[in-house]
Amino acid sequence: MTISEPQKRISEQALTVWKIAATLHSLVVWVLAGGLIAITLIFNFPKWIIAAAIAVAIVYSYLFIILLPILRWKRWRYEVREQEIELQYGVFIIKRTLIPMIRVQHVDTQQGPLLRKYRLSTVTVSTAATIHEIPALDMEEAENLRISISRLARVADEDV
Repeated sequence: MTISEPQKRISEQALTVWKIAATLHSLVVWVLAGGLIAITLIFNFPKWIIAAAIAVAIVYSYLFIILLPILRWKRWRYEVREQEIELQYGVFIIKRTLIPMIRVQHVDTQQGPLLRKYRLSTVTVSTAATIHEIPALDMEEAENLRISISRLARVADEDV
């Protein structure tokens, strides 16, 4: 029996949130590159170091602000079924995870300041072994998903 690939996607607003977070991380790389450039100029180190620092900062910024969020969003899918939750994510290595409803202990939603600004929430599904996340869902969808998974997990628990 082949289970089809999960069909539901996370919110497209996730792209904006991930790009903003990556921009903040990139600022650190640019500050480090600026420091390296200043040290190079002060101590008269070879000038290729300046070009290398700028190149690394540009490549880092492009990868983490533009390319990776798009790839990450395109690959992130999930599906909640009666007996399990299926997650599919990853950029270069695609990971598919099946979480049996009987293993679900509790379900939460969480928001940081960026998610809150864009009215998004992350649903976390806790099992005895680990915590699984479905990131950046619209707040209403996240709340409905949390309630739905909770009900399905309770029914699965009563069947045992």
